[in-house]
Amino acid sequence: MMRLELRLDVRSLRRWHVSLLHRLAALPDVAIEVDPILGQTSLPSSAELLFQLETLLYGLPRDGPVARVSQSALSPFSGSVQPADLTLDLCGDVADGKARIWRLLFDGAAGETALFGTVLEGRVPHAEIVEGNIVIAAARLGTEHGDIALASFEDALARVSTLIVGAIKGCASRSLPKLPDEAAKPAFPIVPSASHLAVVAAKRVARRITQQLYRLCFNAPHWRVGWRRLDGPDLIDLRGHPATGWHNLPDDGQRFYADPFPVLHQGVVTLFVEEYEHRLGKGIISAVTFGNDGPIGRPRPVFEQPGHLSYPFVFEREGQMWMIPESCSAGTIDLFRATAFPGGWTKEATLISDVTASDATLVEHGGMWWLFATVRDEGGAYSDALHLWSAPDFRGPWTPHPRNPVLIDIASARPAGRMILRDDALLRPVQDCRRGYGTALGIARVTRLDQEGFEQEVESIIGPGPAWPGRRLHTLNSAGGLEFIDGSALARRWPRKRSRCKEYTGMETLNQPQVHDPEPSL
Repeated sequence: MMRLELRLDVRSLRRWHVSLLHRLAALPDVAIEVDPILGQTSLPSSAELLFQLETLLYGLPRDGPVARVSQSALSPFSGSVQPADLTLDLCGDVADGKARIWRLLFDGAAGETALFGTVLEGRVPHAEIVEGNIVIAAARLGTEHGDIALASFEDALARVSTLIVGAIKGCASRSLPKLPDEAAKPAFPIVPSASHLAVVAAKRVARRITQQLYRLCFNAPHWRVGWRRLDGPDLIDLRGHPATGWHNLPDDGQRFYADPFPVLHQGVVTLFVEEYEHRLGKGIISAVTFGNDGPIGRPRPVFEQPGHLSYPFVFEREGQMWMIPESCSAGTIDLFRATAFPGGWTKEATLISDVTASDATLVEHGGMWWLFATVRDEGGAYSDALHLWSAPDFRGPWTPHPRNPVLIDIASARPAGRMILRDDALLRPVQDCRRGYGTALGIARVTRLDQEGFEQEVESIIGPGPAWPGRRLHTLNSAGGLEFIDGSALARRWPRKRSRCKEYTGMETLNQPQVHDPEPSL
């Protein structure tokens, strides 16, 4: 039995601390207790005022991870006088002399003020648990709410809990993939002043007004799908956009298409996409076939459920067509089979239950099937915690990886399309969400994938550019000599009338002048 001691500042006791204590207490062979101090690690009062303002502006819950709790919540974890085997210091003030000390650091500094300063500056927090100079666990913490300080801070704290639990279990990753464009870490922590927080609060109000005006005029967020013929190297080999532009898969402005998954079946390329009608606020799966000149018509619905569907991972196996759509709102990862391709999808199995998983992606490797997905672990972001499962057959049974989450990294955890084998290397498209959800695409080389561990190296990062204007580049897939991507677009709520003589040819191109997407980060 390991005796674990958490050093907490009871003047800044928050709900996430209590939740973390209960998670640690539930681990086998761990006895948890609290070393309370009356420290000075709490955030300035101006930060609390900012949290109250954002709670009102954005309708955020008042009982989230940052909510204050009374010291009585610590009573189940106090009273022991036996020395601890390990002290986890969340304050940064434990003196040497105890048996073992783990310190929680954010960009090299301890305490929630250091984390909040990073969040407020719009940077990605680098969290580490260290013992002396040895890194025990590391993470790049993520959020899908980069413009909301409170939501971003709470997302980070939720994933910090994941990191700590993984470190205590001995399964947390000790290192992070190096990124090609990663800037050096700041030499000292940024501590937000009261005046700085006042400026931030004013910007938050102005931002809220801008967002509301934007939503009055435009459908947001609005995505688009781009396609091109592969007459040369693809994006993976180019490590960037081709010299010629992408053709746009048109929509009517009242719906968007995203998550393109093409499949070559019986000599014909069929593209599956998420179709999202803004009026309904729900995604379904649609499909369109491609001919020599591009798409034949518009995508047509082929699969719908009561909940939201997206990321239609389609593959062929045993002479049948299969799909694993994202259905995180249902809390499951499900497998479907086509009975009347491209439609007629019938459920074959629930692969994983009781999980909020995003963008499930299959690959066969090393004589096993592997399932990749990011998992929202008791709160936090949807895109920064990578979980793996393995199985002898794609229908299961699936076994979770013993080191889950195998990676906590907002820059390279979330899948972004099919994995491919090239030159004996397993390459993995990943979403780089450091600057917001789906803002860039990374190509990672998997260097280890087995029952003991997972490692990858991020070789390139591709973002929007002149050939693909906008704010985001999100998914990459190819089949039958065609390559597909998706990203953001501009769509007015009231489209201008089109000339009656303009007919759709399927060859509308992004080489022509484009209006850059002004969508605020939402």
